[in-house]
Amino acid sequence: MNMKWTLPIAMGAATFVLAAVAWFQSGGAARGEAGSAATAEQAVREMLAQIRARNFDAAYAGLANRTDVDRNAFAREFSGSHDSLLTYAALENFDVWGLHTGPDRATVRAKLHYHTAVGPLDDVRDLEVDKTGGAWKVLWPANNATKLPPQVIPVNYLRWDVIGRDSGDAWGVQNVDTPQVRILSMNAVERPDSLVLVGEIVNEDSVPAFVTVGATLLDAGGKEIAEESSFDKISHTLLPKQVSPYRIDFPNLRLASVKKVRMDAKALLVAASADPVIEVNRQKLETDPLGKNVLTGELTNESGEVVSIPHVIVAYYDRNGKVIWVSDGYVAQPLLPQVPVPFAVDLPPDIAKNVVSYRVAVNHYNRAS
Repeated sequence: MNMKWTLPIAMGAATFVLAAVAWFQSGGAARGEAGSAATAEQAVREMLAQIRARNFDAAYAGLANRTDVDRNAFAREFSGSHDSLLTYAALENFDVWGLHTGPDRATVRAKLHYHTAVGPLDDVRDLEVDKTGGAWKVLWPANNATKLPPQVIPVNYLRWDVIGRDSGDAWGVQNVDTPQVRILSMNAVERPDSLVLVGEIVNEDSVPAFVTVGATLLDAGGKEIAEESSFDKISHTLLPKQVSPYRIDFPNLRLASVKKVRMDAKALLVAASADPVIEVNRQKLETDPLGKNVLTGELTNESGEVVSIPHVIVAYYDRNGKVIWVSDGYVAQPLLPQVPVPFAVDLPPDIAKNVVSYRVAVNHYNRAS
């Protein structure tokens, strides 16, 4: 099986389980309907309880401004579309607390905890709540995204195909020289609960490569302590001369126990293209509403095809140009052509103070057609 589709297929297999988890954790269909809450916080909890039960009609019925909000667009906010990450996710639970309450208008913050096929995903929203007829109801933001007119986007990107393989061959079975890749850097970073290796790898060849980076830790006597790989914290498909950050996590290990690190970079020849082009704009380091250090920005899909699951990987550098951290995050929304979508990835506060520059790479996953 082509590794490019491994993640989407695994997500598909997990979808049924995630839906079942959401159903049983919510106690089956949510009881009652939103719209009769005595407090602003209660109104948000009732709406989210209906959403957790995937009872979108009841959640929508409890909004204060239904006439301004499209029902299907509201449901897609939580159920996903275009095979995005939320189509392979379930809302497990949520936290709700008030930020400001007036006589007829309140602001409530909700932190939504999703379980997805690639791990946990949190979504923080500040919601306005109105008091109407003695009851509090959520005032949902209207979707004012610009709808682009039909247009023609020229296809002029580079593309590499692999020929000469038998259709029955297993993926990765190749009778050609492997592409030349090289690890540019490796830095060991000790965290409170783990030892982390970060760095960069480059494809030095003239053909695309599917790359993986692994590491083995050895003690003073040359005995292997642990072996791990970068898994998804790397851009696996590298075009010629392209560079990717990587990160390898070793849980519950300390740097003092390691004498030597043995790195291993593997590469396979793969078909690839330079499309879709995903631009990264408005990047900045800031503090999010929960007080965490994050790198935020916008992704814009410059191609004519939908990108279902964007995956952002960021390498951070100190004043000497050394990679001191690599963070990543999946974007819940799909990237529609020409429509900017925000992203945010976490950064440890003790690392953030030493960051001088950074570089953002974007993976993308689509369901096989």
